[in-house]
Amino acid sequence: MLTTRSEELMLQAQKVIPGGVNSPVRAFKSVGKTPLFIKRGQGAYVFDEDENKYTDYVLSWGPLVLGHAYPAVIEAICSQAKNGTSFGAPTNNEIILAEKIVNLFPSIDMVRFVSSGTEATMSAIRLARAFTGKDKIVKFSGGFHGHADMLLAQAGSGVATLSLPDSAGVPKAATLDTLIAPYNELDSVAKLFAEFQGQIAGIIVEPIAANMGFVLPKPEFLPGLKKLCEQNGALLILDEVMTGFRAAFPGLQNYFNLSPDITCLGKVIGGGMPIAAYGARSEIMETVAPLGPMYQSGTLSGNPLCTIAGLTTLNVLESDGLFASIVAKTTKLVEGIINQAKINNIRIQTASFGTMFGLYFLNNSAPEVAVPVTNYEEAQKYIHVQRYSHFFHEMLSQGQYFAPSAFEAGFMSNAHTDDDIENTIVAVGNAFKKIG
Repeated sequence: MLTTRSEELMLQAQKVIPGGVNSPVRAFKSVGKTPLFIKRGQGAYVFDEDENKYTDYVLSWGPLVLGHAYPAVIEAICSQAKNGTSFGAPTNNEIILAEKIVNLFPSIDMVRFVSSGTEATMSAIRLARAFTGKDKIVKFSGGFHGHADMLLAQAGSGVATLSLPDSAGVPKAATLDTLIAPYNELDSVAKLFAEFQGQIAGIIVEPIAANMGFVLPKPEFLPGLKKLCEQNGALLILDEVMTGFRAAFPGLQNYFNLSPDITCLGKVIGGGMPIAAYGARSEIMETVAPLGPMYQSGTLSGNPLCTIAGLTTLNVLESDGLFASIVAKTTKLVEGIINQAKINNIRIQTASFGTMFGLYFLNNSAPEVAVPVTNYEEAQKYIHVQRYSHFFHEMLSQGQYFAPSAFEAGFMSNAHTDDDIENTIVAVGNAFKKIG
């Protein structure tokens, strides 16, 4: 494939944008390639500036569960845009979207909209501290909850992709109250509560760790975290920015029958537009201004374009059997990848949950067990980053767009057809033959 136009645009972008991109993983740095500049998307496909067509399993990193340019969503956005894009004032759309979220999540009585997942998690932590009167927060190594200073401590995702330990510019004082534990290790969390007795405001966790590869929680992990919080007067913050309306409908907390104290949502609830939210029971949310002393605001929070796009997406996603059909497509893809790995004698760890999936290659030091990677430390030790890079290039050359990072999840949409999935599985087999 010729990517001349993308290469030209990258040179142009690098003069005015750091690294030529507005989010680090887009630079394709870890896979050693000039990034694709996308011109348009339609259904399951994206087209780059050179008019190359790719079957897309990135889907804007998750939000586009219905596919690109879904007609009802585009129509809703255009209709609203004719009446104005933002007012900095309350609108009816945000009430309706808030009511839908509250009705779908038993753990949420009230919700506050923000403009990004980073804002949601940052605000949720501030809320936990304000409500409990404590300062320390537990997060898990490799868990990525946005780029707020106090959360850029042993973060995964782009930090792992670029091999950065944390981030320059984050003062030591910003992370002094951030405590780190390995994902899936309850004993480590219990030790932190014992060591910092009466000082921990809460735990923030992804129910599926999707920024260190794709790591499922052990059955006892999430319920164990909730119990530790209850025993120690702390709050459990469940970061469902990625998993909400993706891994399960509406969220993994419903699937696992888990009741977090604070929930963070994003991505799908905006249908491709920039919106996120945090919510909790009334007792906690009444701490937020203007009802309480915890201040948080945003000029574009809950704006009508984003809320109508999200509301339309969720309404479509609620259609009978629709979510289940996307789950079935995801399962079909993953089973096909596993079969091709067996045929070509390729060692991988792959899994799916709902409409999300993960794939990474294991190096020779990985133990011969079903799931050698259960946390970030094991991911760093056992994931074969170079082999994934080779796989990425081989897939791209066959018109298949996977994440340009060995540490990211993949996503399925309603727009992907059985033929798309079958063609992808054939492409996976071809790639495995070349890198085997």
